[in-house]
Amino acid sequence: MTESTIVTAASVRQPEGSARTVALVTLGCARNEVDSEELAARFEAGGFRLVDDTADADAVVVNTCGFVESAKKDSVDTLLQATDLAADGSAHAVVAVGCLAERYGRDLAASLPEVDAVLGFDDYQDIAGRIRSILDGGTHEAHTPRDRRALLPISPVARPGTPVAQPGDRVRRRLDAGPMAPLKLASGCDRRCTFCAIPTFRGSFLSRRPSDVLTEARWLAEQGVRELFMVSENSTSYGKDLGDLRLLETLLPELAGVEGVRRVRVSYLQPAEMRPGLIDTMTSTPGVAAYFDLSFQHASGPVLRRMKRFGDAERFLDLLERIRDRAPQAGVRSNVIVGFPGETEEDVQVLCDFLEAARLDAVGVFGYSDEEGTAAAAFDGKLDEDTIRHRAALVSRLSEELTRQRAEDRVGELLDVLLEHVEGESGEGRAAHQGPEVDGSTTVTGLPDGAAVGDVVAARAVGADGVDLVARACEARG
Repeated sequence: MTESTIVTAASVRQPEGSARTVALVTLGCARNEVDSEELAARFEAGGFRLVDDTADADAVVVNTCGFVESAKKDSVDTLLQATDLAADGSAHAVVAVGCLAERYGRDLAASLPEVDAVLGFDDYQDIAGRIRSILDGGTHEAHTPRDRRALLPISPVARPGTPVAQPGDRVRRRLDAGPMAPLKLASGCDRRCTFCAIPTFRGSFLSRRPSDVLTEARWLAEQGVRELFMVSENSTSYGKDLGDLRLLETLLPELAGVEGVRRVRVSYLQPAEMRPGLIDTMTSTPGVAAYFDLSFQHASGPVLRRMKRFGDAERFLDLLERIRDRAPQAGVRSNVIVGFPGETEEDVQVLCDFLEAARLDAVGVFGYSDEEGTAAAAFDGKLDEDTIRHRAALVSRLSEELTRQRAEDRVGELLDVLLEHVEGESGEGRAAHQGPEVDGSTTVTGLPDGAAVGDVVAARAVGADGVDLVARACEARG
Protein backbone atom coordinates (compact mmCIF):
# COMPACT_ATOMS: atom_id res chain seq x y z
CA MET A 1 0.00 0.00 0.00
CA THR A 2 1.25 3.50 -0.77
CA GLU A 3 0.04 6.95 0.23
CA SER A 4 -1.85 7.25 -3.06
CA THR A 5 -3.83 4.06 -2.53
CA ILE A 6 -5.23 5.49 0.69
CA VAL A 7 -6.61 8.55 -1.07
CA THR A 8 -7.62 6.87 -4.32
CA ALA A 9 -11.16 8.23 -4.06
CA ALA A 10 -9.87 11.78 -4.32
CA SER A 11 -7.39 11.15 -7.10
CA VAL A 12 -9.12 8.86 -9.60
CA ARG A 13 -10.78 10.60 -12.55
CA GLN A 14 -14.54 10.55 -12.15
CA PRO A 15 -16.76 9.29 -14.99
CA GLU A 16 -18.54 12.09 -16.81
CA GLY A 17 -22.23 12.79 -16.27
CA SER A 18 -24.46 13.21 -13.27
CA ALA A 19 -23.19 11.23 -10.30
CA ARG A 20 -25.50 8.65 -8.84
CA THR A 21 -25.90 8.56 -5.09
CA VAL A 22 -25.29 5.76 -2.61
CA ALA A 23 -25.92 5.46 1.13
CA LEU A 24 -23.90 3.04 3.23
CA VAL A 25 -25.48 1.52 6.33
CA THR A 26 -22.97 -0.24 8.60
CA LEU A 27 -23.88 -2.89 11.16
CA GLY A 28 -21.70 -4.95 13.47
CA CYS A 29 -18.17 -4.45 14.69
CA ALA A 30 -15.36 -1.95 14.10
CA ARG A 31 -13.92 -4.25 11.42
CA ASN A 32 -17.09 -3.67 9.42
CA GLU A 33 -16.63 0.08 9.84
CA VAL A 34 -13.25 -0.20 8.11
CA ASP A 35 -14.81 -2.29 5.34
CA SER A 36 -17.49 0.36 4.79
CA GLU A 37 -14.84 3.05 4.47
CA GLU A 38 -13.11 0.92 1.85
CA LEU A 39 -16.41 0.61 -0.02
CA ALA A 40 -16.97 4.37 0.29
CA ALA A 41 -13.60 5.08 -1.33
CA ARG A 42 -14.35 2.69 -4.16
CA PHE A 43 -17.76 4.24 -4.73
CA GLU A 44 -16.30 7.73 -4.97
CA ALA A 45 -13.53 6.53 -7.25
CA GLY A 46 -16.23 4.95 -9.43
CA GLY A 47 -18.21 8.17 -9.78
CA PHE A 48 -20.83 7.80 -7.05
CA ARG A 49 -21.73 10.53 -4.58
CA LEU A 50 -22.08 9.40 -0.97
CA VAL A 51 -25.11 10.58 0.98
CA ASP A 52 -26.01 10.12 4.63
CA ASP A 53 -29.79 9.83 4.27
CA THR A 54 -31.01 6.61 2.69
CA ALA A 55 -34.03 8.54 1.40
CA ASP A 56 -31.67 10.58 -0.82
CA ALA A 57 -29.87 7.57 -2.30
CA ASP A 58 -30.23 5.85 -5.64
CA ALA A 59 -28.77 2.77 -3.97
CA VAL A 60 -28.74 1.70 -0.33
CA VAL A 61 -25.87 -0.66 0.50
CA VAL A 62 -26.20 -2.44 3.85
CA ASN A 63 -22.94 -3.78 5.29
CA THR A 64 -24.37 -6.65 7.31
CA CYS A 65 -23.20 -8.64 10.33
CA GLY A 66 -23.45 -12.43 10.40
CA PHE A 67 -21.90 -13.21 13.78
CA VAL A 68 -24.75 -14.40 16.03
CA GLU A 69 -28.50 -14.83 15.67
CA SER A 70 -29.41 -11.41 17.05
CA ALA A 71 -26.95 -9.69 14.72
CA LYS A 72 -28.29 -11.61 11.72
CA LYS A 73 -31.83 -10.59 12.64
CA ASP A 74 -30.79 -6.92 12.87
CA SER A 75 -29.22 -7.18 9.43
CA VAL A 76 -32.32 -8.71 7.87
CA ASP A 77 -34.57 -6.13 9.54
CA THR A 78 -32.37 -3.29 8.25
CA LEU A 79 -32.48 -4.70 4.72
CA LEU A 80 -36.28 -4.96 4.85
CA GLN A 81 -36.58 -1.39 6.12
CA ALA A 82 -34.46 -0.25 3.20
CA THR A 83 -36.64 -2.15 0.74
CA ASP A 84 -39.68 -0.36 2.17
CA LEU A 85 -37.99 2.92 1.20
CA ALA A 86 -37.33 1.54 -2.26
CA ALA A 87 -40.97 0.57 -2.60
CA ASP A 88 -41.91 4.18 -1.81
CA GLY A 89 -39.68 5.33 -4.64
CA SER A 90 -36.98 6.82 -2.40
CA ALA A 91 -34.30 4.39 -3.57
CA HIS A 92 -33.86 2.41 -6.76
CA ALA A 93 -31.82 -0.48 -5.36
CA VAL A 94 -31.09 -2.17 -2.05
CA VAL A 95 -27.96 -4.30 -1.87
CA ALA A 96 -26.61 -6.55 0.88
CA VAL A 97 -22.85 -6.81 1.44
CA GLY A 98 -20.75 -7.82 4.44
CA CYS A 99 -20.56 -10.95 6.56
CA LEU A 100 -24.18 -12.07 6.29
CA ALA A 101 -24.05 -11.71 2.50
CA GLU A 102 -20.73 -13.55 2.28
CA ARG A 103 -21.83 -16.28 4.66
CA TYR A 104 -25.18 -17.12 3.05
CA GLY A 105 -24.99 -15.85 -0.54
CA ARG A 106 -27.67 -17.51 -2.66
CA ASP A 107 -29.68 -18.63 0.36
CA LEU A 108 -29.94 -15.04 1.60
CA ALA A 109 -30.92 -13.83 -1.86
CA ALA A 110 -33.62 -16.50 -2.10
CA SER A 111 -35.04 -15.68 1.34
CA LEU A 112 -35.05 -11.92 0.67
CA PRO A 113 -36.37 -11.47 -2.89
CA GLU A 114 -37.07 -7.82 -2.02
CA VAL A 115 -33.31 -7.16 -2.00
CA ASP A 116 -31.91 -6.35 -5.43
CA ALA A 117 -28.55 -8.08 -4.96
CA VAL A 118 -26.41 -9.97 -2.47
CA LEU A 119 -22.69 -9.29 -3.02
CA GLY A 120 -19.73 -11.11 -1.47
CA PHE A 121 -16.21 -9.99 -0.63
CA ASP A 122 -15.01 -10.88 -4.14
CA ASP A 123 -17.30 -8.15 -5.49
CA TYR A 124 -15.71 -5.36 -3.44
CA GLN A 125 -12.93 -4.45 -5.86
CA ASP A 126 -15.48 -3.42 -8.52
CA ILE A 127 -18.31 -2.49 -6.17
CA ALA A 128 -19.13 0.71 -8.08
CA GLY A 129 -19.47 -1.22 -11.34
CA ARG A 130 -21.67 -3.84 -9.68
CA ILE A 131 -24.06 -1.24 -8.24
CA ARG A 132 -24.14 0.78 -11.48
CA SER A 133 -25.08 -2.36 -13.39
CA ILE A 134 -27.87 -3.13 -10.91
CA LEU A 135 -29.22 0.43 -11.16
CA ASP A 136 -29.20 0.08 -14.95
CA GLY A 137 -31.46 -2.97 -14.70
CA GLY A 138 -28.85 -5.69 -14.70
CA THR A 139 -29.00 -8.70 -12.45
CA HIS A 140 -26.32 -10.20 -10.25
CA GLU A 141 -26.25 -13.85 -9.34
CA ALA A 142 -25.39 -14.29 -5.67
CA HIS A 143 -22.44 -16.51 -4.92
CA THR A 144 -22.56 -19.98 -3.47
CA PRO A 145 -20.92 -19.73 -0.04
CA ARG A 146 -17.63 -21.55 0.42
CA ASP A 147 -15.20 -22.05 3.25
CA ARG A 148 -12.83 -19.13 2.71
CA ARG A 149 -10.14 -20.83 4.78
CA ALA A 150 -9.48 -23.01 1.74
CA LEU A 151 -8.45 -19.96 -0.31
CA LEU A 152 -5.16 -19.56 1.57
CA PRO A 153 -2.35 -22.06 2.20
CA ILE A 154 -2.61 -24.03 5.42
CA SER A 155 0.81 -22.84 6.50
CA PRO A 156 0.68 -19.17 7.62
CA VAL A 157 4.19 -18.46 6.35
CA ALA A 158 3.09 -19.36 2.81
CA ARG A 159 0.27 -16.80 2.76
CA PRO A 160 1.94 -13.44 2.03
CA GLY A 161 1.34 -12.40 -1.57
CA THR A 162 -1.59 -14.78 -2.07
CA PRO A 163 -4.11 -12.99 -4.35
CA VAL A 164 -7.23 -13.32 -2.18
CA ALA A 165 -9.87 -10.61 -1.78
CA GLN A 166 -9.61 -9.20 1.75
CA PRO A 167 -12.04 -6.44 2.71
CA GLY A 168 -10.55 -3.34 4.28
CA ASP A 169 -6.98 -3.50 3.01
CA ARG A 170 -6.58 -1.22 -0.01
CA VAL A 171 -8.50 2.07 -0.14
CA ARG A 172 -10.36 4.14 2.41
CA ARG A 173 -12.58 7.20 2.76
CA ARG A 174 -13.55 8.32 6.26
CA LEU A 175 -17.26 8.26 7.04
CA ASP A 176 -16.90 9.58 10.60
CA ALA A 177 -15.12 12.80 11.50
CA GLY A 178 -14.53 11.81 15.13
CA PRO A 179 -11.06 11.69 16.72
CA MET A 180 -11.02 7.87 16.90
CA ALA A 181 -10.76 5.50 13.95
CA PRO A 182 -10.42 1.72 13.70
CA LEU A 183 -7.37 0.48 11.83
CA LYS A 184 -7.07 -3.12 10.62
CA LEU A 185 -4.08 -5.21 11.58
CA ALA A 186 -5.23 -8.38 9.85
CA SER A 187 -8.18 -10.30 8.43
CA GLY A 188 -9.39 -13.81 9.20
CA CYS A 189 -8.67 -16.29 11.97
CA ASP A 190 -6.88 -19.64 12.29
CA ARG A 191 -8.47 -20.67 15.56
CA ARG A 192 -11.07 -23.44 15.58
CA CYS A 193 -13.35 -22.41 18.44
CA THR A 194 -16.28 -24.81 18.31
CA PHE A 195 -18.92 -22.08 18.72
CA CYS A 196 -17.62 -19.67 16.06
CA ALA A 197 -18.24 -19.63 12.29
CA ILE A 198 -16.27 -16.46 11.54
CA PRO A 199 -13.20 -18.20 10.03
CA THR A 200 -15.39 -19.95 7.43
CA PHE A 201 -16.56 -16.68 5.89
CA ARG A 202 -13.72 -14.33 6.86
CA GLY A 203 -11.02 -16.83 5.92
CA SER A 204 -7.69 -17.80 7.41
CA PHE A 205 -5.50 -15.31 9.23
CA LEU A 206 -3.66 -12.83 7.02
CA SER A 207 -1.58 -9.99 8.48
CA ARG A 208 -1.21 -6.65 6.78
CA ARG A 209 2.37 -5.56 6.28
CA PRO A 210 3.63 -3.08 8.90
CA SER A 211 4.46 -0.52 6.21
CA ASP A 212 0.85 -0.62 5.00
CA VAL A 213 -0.52 -0.24 8.53
CA LEU A 214 1.82 2.69 9.24
CA THR A 215 0.95 4.41 5.96
CA GLU A 216 -2.74 4.23 6.79
CA ALA A 217 -2.07 5.41 10.35
CA ARG A 218 -0.29 8.50 9.03
CA TRP A 219 -3.16 9.19 6.64
CA LEU A 220 -5.70 8.86 9.44
CA ALA A 221 -3.69 11.26 11.60
CA GLU A 222 -3.76 13.78 8.75
CA GLN A 223 -7.56 13.42 8.77
CA GLY A 224 -7.68 14.48 12.43
CA VAL A 225 -7.65 11.03 14.07
CA ARG A 226 -6.06 11.08 17.52
CA GLU A 227 -6.77 7.51 18.66
CA LEU A 228 -6.01 4.46 16.54
CA PHE A 229 -8.18 1.48 17.46
CA MET A 230 -6.32 -1.58 16.20
CA VAL A 231 -8.76 -4.30 15.11
CA SER A 232 -8.64 -7.80 13.67
CA GLU A 233 -10.16 -11.18 14.42
CA ASN A 234 -7.11 -12.02 16.57
CA SER A 235 -4.55 -9.29 17.17
CA THR A 236 -2.21 -11.49 19.22
CA SER A 237 -1.48 -13.56 16.07
CA TYR A 238 -0.30 -10.51 14.14
CA GLY A 239 2.90 -11.17 12.24
CA LYS A 240 2.96 -14.98 12.45
CA ASP A 241 2.45 -15.25 8.69
CA LEU A 242 5.12 -12.59 8.12
CA GLY A 243 7.72 -14.64 9.96
CA ASP A 244 7.70 -12.70 13.23
CA LEU A 245 5.15 -13.48 15.94
CA ARG A 246 6.52 -10.56 18.00
CA LEU A 247 5.88 -8.05 15.23
CA LEU A 248 3.10 -6.31 17.19
CA GLU A 249 5.60 -5.44 19.91
CA THR A 250 7.68 -3.67 17.25
CA LEU A 251 4.75 -2.03 15.46
CA LEU A 252 2.97 -0.49 18.46
CA PRO A 253 5.75 1.99 19.38
CA GLU A 254 5.96 3.05 15.73
CA LEU A 255 2.21 3.65 15.60
CA ALA A 256 2.33 5.63 18.83
CA GLY A 257 5.09 7.74 17.31
CA VAL A 258 3.02 8.82 14.30
CA GLU A 259 2.70 12.61 14.32
CA GLY A 260 -0.72 13.64 15.57
CA VAL A 261 -1.59 10.31 17.20
CA ARG A 262 -2.22 10.59 20.93
CA ARG A 263 -3.28 7.04 21.74
CA VAL A 264 -3.09 3.55 20.26
CA ARG A 265 -5.50 0.91 21.52
CA VAL A 266 -5.41 -2.80 20.68
CA SER A 267 -8.51 -5.00 20.60
CA TYR A 268 -9.35 -8.71 20.19
CA LEU A 269 -6.58 -10.32 22.24
CA GLN A 270 -6.50 -14.08 22.83
CA PRO A 271 -5.58 -14.88 26.46
CA ALA A 272 -3.78 -18.08 25.43
CA GLU A 273 -1.53 -16.11 23.07
CA MET A 274 -0.60 -13.28 25.44
CA ARG A 275 3.17 -13.23 25.92
CA PRO A 276 5.33 -11.33 28.41
CA GLY A 277 6.87 -9.11 25.72
CA LEU A 278 3.47 -7.97 24.47
CA ILE A 279 2.28 -7.22 28.00
CA ASP A 280 5.44 -5.20 28.60
CA THR A 281 4.97 -3.22 25.37
CA MET A 282 1.30 -2.49 26.06
CA THR A 283 1.95 -1.38 29.64
CA SER A 284 5.16 0.63 29.20
CA THR A 285 5.04 2.30 25.76
CA PRO A 286 4.05 6.00 25.91
CA GLY A 287 0.94 6.53 23.81
CA VAL A 288 -0.16 2.87 23.90
CA ALA A 289 -3.20 2.35 26.12
CA ALA A 290 -2.84 -0.20 28.89
CA TYR A 291 -6.10 -1.70 27.69
CA PHE A 292 -6.64 -5.44 27.41
CA ASP A 293 -9.60 -6.72 25.42
CA LEU A 294 -9.22 -10.35 26.47
CA SER A 295 -11.56 -12.92 24.98
CA PHE A 296 -12.01 -15.25 27.98
CA GLN A 297 -15.42 -16.68 26.87
CA HIS A 298 -15.70 -18.69 30.11
CA ALA A 299 -13.65 -19.59 33.18
CA SER A 300 -14.45 -23.28 33.67
CA GLY A 301 -11.68 -25.49 32.30
CA PRO A 302 -14.01 -28.26 31.08
CA VAL A 303 -16.26 -25.80 29.25
CA LEU A 304 -13.27 -24.09 27.66
CA ARG A 305 -11.92 -27.46 26.47
CA ARG A 306 -15.24 -28.16 24.74
CA MET A 307 -14.98 -24.72 23.16
CA LYS A 308 -11.47 -25.70 21.93
CA ARG A 309 -10.00 -22.89 23.95
CA PHE A 310 -7.28 -22.86 26.55
CA GLY A 311 -6.99 -21.69 30.12
CA ASP A 312 -9.15 -21.66 33.21
CA ALA A 313 -9.97 -19.32 36.08
CA GLU A 314 -6.60 -19.78 37.78
CA ARG A 315 -4.58 -19.09 34.62
CA PHE A 316 -6.74 -16.11 33.69
CA LEU A 317 -6.38 -14.55 37.13
CA ASP A 318 -2.63 -15.08 36.92
CA LEU A 319 -2.62 -13.24 33.57
CA LEU A 320 -4.56 -10.35 35.07
CA GLU A 321 -2.17 -10.20 38.01
CA ARG A 322 0.81 -9.97 35.65
CA ILE A 323 -0.87 -7.15 33.73
CA ARG A 324 -1.78 -5.19 36.86
CA ASP A 325 1.65 -5.68 38.38
CA ARG A 326 2.96 -3.67 35.43
CA ALA A 327 0.02 -1.24 35.14
CA PRO A 328 -2.28 -1.10 38.17
CA GLN A 329 -4.80 1.13 36.34
CA ALA A 330 -4.95 -1.07 33.24
CA GLY A 331 -8.36 -1.47 31.67
CA VAL A 332 -9.66 -4.99 31.02
CA ARG A 333 -12.79 -6.06 29.21
CA SER A 334 -14.05 -9.45 28.06
CA ASN A 335 -16.96 -11.43 26.65
CA VAL A 336 -18.39 -14.64 28.07
CA ILE A 337 -20.75 -17.27 26.69
CA VAL A 338 -23.28 -18.80 29.07
CA GLY A 339 -25.25 -21.99 28.42
CA PHE A 340 -22.69 -23.78 26.23
CA PRO A 341 -23.55 -27.47 25.65
CA GLY A 342 -22.65 -29.51 28.70
CA GLU A 343 -22.30 -26.49 31.01
CA THR A 344 -23.28 -27.38 34.60
CA GLU A 345 -24.39 -25.27 37.54
CA GLU A 346 -20.90 -25.82 38.96
CA ASP A 347 -19.38 -24.38 35.75
CA VAL A 348 -21.59 -21.30 36.09
CA GLN A 349 -20.44 -20.84 39.68
CA VAL A 350 -16.81 -21.08 38.57
CA LEU A 351 -17.51 -18.32 36.04
CA CYS A 352 -19.24 -16.14 38.64
CA ASP A 353 -16.40 -16.62 41.14
CA PHE A 354 -13.89 -15.70 38.45
CA LEU A 355 -15.77 -12.51 37.52
CA GLU A 356 -15.86 -11.45 41.16
CA ALA A 357 -12.10 -11.94 41.48
CA ALA A 358 -11.17 -10.51 38.06
CA ARG A 359 -12.44 -6.92 38.59
CA LEU A 360 -13.11 -6.31 34.91
CA ASP A 361 -14.10 -2.89 33.59
CA ALA A 362 -16.62 -4.25 31.07
CA VAL A 363 -18.18 -7.64 30.40
CA GLY A 364 -20.33 -8.71 27.45
CA VAL A 365 -22.57 -11.66 28.31
CA PHE A 366 -24.01 -13.84 25.53
CA GLY A 367 -26.39 -16.76 25.79
CA TYR A 368 -25.23 -19.68 23.65
CA SER A 369 -27.04 -20.40 20.39
CA ASP A 370 -26.21 -22.90 17.65
CA GLU A 371 -24.42 -21.48 14.62
CA GLU A 372 -24.54 -23.29 11.29
CA GLY A 373 -21.24 -24.85 10.31
CA THR A 374 -19.78 -24.97 13.82
CA ALA A 375 -18.75 -28.09 15.70
CA ALA A 376 -20.79 -27.14 18.75
CA ALA A 377 -24.02 -27.23 16.75
CA ALA A 378 -23.67 -31.04 16.71
CA PHE A 379 -22.69 -31.41 20.37
CA ASP A 380 -24.85 -33.31 22.82
CA GLY A 381 -25.66 -31.90 26.24
CA LYS A 382 -27.65 -28.98 24.82
CA LEU A 383 -29.44 -26.84 27.39
CA ASP A 384 -33.01 -25.65 26.90
CA GLU A 385 -33.62 -22.00 26.03
CA ASP A 386 -35.15 -21.16 29.42
CA THR A 387 -32.06 -22.44 31.23
CA ILE A 388 -29.74 -20.50 28.94
CA ARG A 389 -31.83 -17.35 29.37
CA HIS A 390 -31.87 -17.73 33.15
CA ARG A 391 -28.10 -18.26 33.38
CA ALA A 392 -27.37 -15.38 31.02
CA ALA A 393 -29.58 -13.07 33.10
CA LEU A 394 -27.85 -14.20 36.29
CA VAL A 395 -24.35 -13.57 34.93
CA SER A 396 -25.46 -10.28 33.35
CA ARG A 397 -26.80 -8.95 36.66
CA LEU A 398 -23.62 -9.96 38.44
CA SER A 399 -21.45 -8.39 35.73
CA GLU A 400 -23.37 -5.12 35.86
CA GLU A 401 -22.89 -4.90 39.63
CA LEU A 402 -19.20 -5.84 39.45
CA THR A 403 -18.38 -3.37 36.66
CA ARG A 404 -20.27 -0.65 38.57
CA GLN A 405 -18.09 -1.39 41.60
CA ARG A 406 -14.97 -1.35 39.43
CA ALA A 407 -15.89 2.12 38.14
CA GLU A 408 -16.38 3.33 41.72
CA ASP A 409 -12.94 1.94 42.57
CA ARG A 410 -11.50 4.30 39.96
CA VAL A 411 -12.78 7.41 41.73
CA GLY A 412 -9.67 9.37 42.66
CA GLU A 413 -7.60 8.10 39.73
CA LEU A 414 -5.86 10.50 37.37
CA LEU A 415 -7.19 9.83 33.86
CA ASP A 416 -6.13 10.84 30.37
CA VAL A 417 -9.42 11.51 28.57
CA LEU A 418 -9.68 11.85 24.79
CA LEU A 419 -12.44 14.42 24.24
CA GLU A 420 -15.08 13.36 21.70
CA HIS A 421 -17.69 16.04 22.48
CA VAL A 422 -17.16 19.51 23.96
CA GLU A 423 -19.75 22.05 25.09
CA GLY A 424 -18.48 25.05 26.99
CA GLU A 425 -16.51 23.98 30.06
CA SER A 426 -17.77 20.40 29.89
CA GLY A 427 -16.98 17.53 27.59
CA GLU A 428 -17.32 13.80 27.16
CA GLY A 429 -14.76 11.28 26.05
CA ARG A 430 -12.97 8.10 26.99
CA ALA A 431 -10.15 7.38 29.37
CA ALA A 432 -7.45 4.87 28.50
CA HIS A 433 -9.41 2.02 30.14
CA GLN A 434 -12.56 2.74 28.11
CA GLY A 435 -12.82 1.30 24.60
CA PRO A 436 -15.03 2.82 21.90
CA GLU A 437 -18.81 2.46 22.23
CA VAL A 438 -18.98 -0.51 24.60
CA ASP A 439 -16.95 0.32 27.72
CA GLY A 440 -18.53 3.47 29.10
CA SER A 441 -17.35 7.07 28.92
CA THR A 442 -16.05 9.91 31.08
CA THR A 443 -17.72 13.30 31.51
CA VAL A 444 -15.14 16.02 32.21
CA THR A 445 -15.99 19.30 33.90
CA GLY A 446 -13.87 22.41 34.30
CA LEU A 447 -12.29 22.23 30.87
CA PRO A 448 -9.77 25.00 30.14
CA ASP A 449 -10.56 27.67 27.55
CA GLY A 450 -9.93 26.42 24.05
CA ALA A 451 -10.39 22.74 24.84
CA ALA A 452 -11.55 20.97 21.69
CA VAL A 453 -12.57 17.61 20.34
CA GLY A 454 -9.44 15.50 19.90
CA ASP A 455 -7.59 16.98 22.88
CA VAL A 456 -6.34 14.64 25.58
CA VAL A 457 -7.19 16.11 28.97
CA ALA A 458 -5.76 15.07 32.32
CA ALA A 459 -8.67 14.74 34.75
CA ARG A 460 -9.26 13.40 38.24
CA ALA A 461 -12.19 10.97 38.58
CA VAL A 462 -14.62 12.37 41.17
CA GLY A 463 -17.67 10.15 40.69
CA ALA A 464 -19.20 7.18 38.90
CA ASP A 465 -22.56 6.43 37.31
CA GLY A 466 -22.69 2.75 36.39
CA VAL A 467 -19.58 2.15 34.25
CA ASP A 468 -19.37 5.84 33.35
CA LEU A 469 -17.12 8.25 35.22
CA VAL A 470 -17.29 11.94 36.11
CA ALA A 471 -13.96 13.76 36.30
CA ARG A 472 -12.58 17.24 36.93
CA ALA A 473 -10.04 18.56 34.40
CA CYS A 474 -6.49 19.26 35.54
CA GLU A 475 -4.83 20.43 32.30
CA ALA A 476 -5.10 20.05 28.53
CA ARG A 477 -2.69 17.91 26.57
CA GLY A 478 -3.88 18.73 23.04
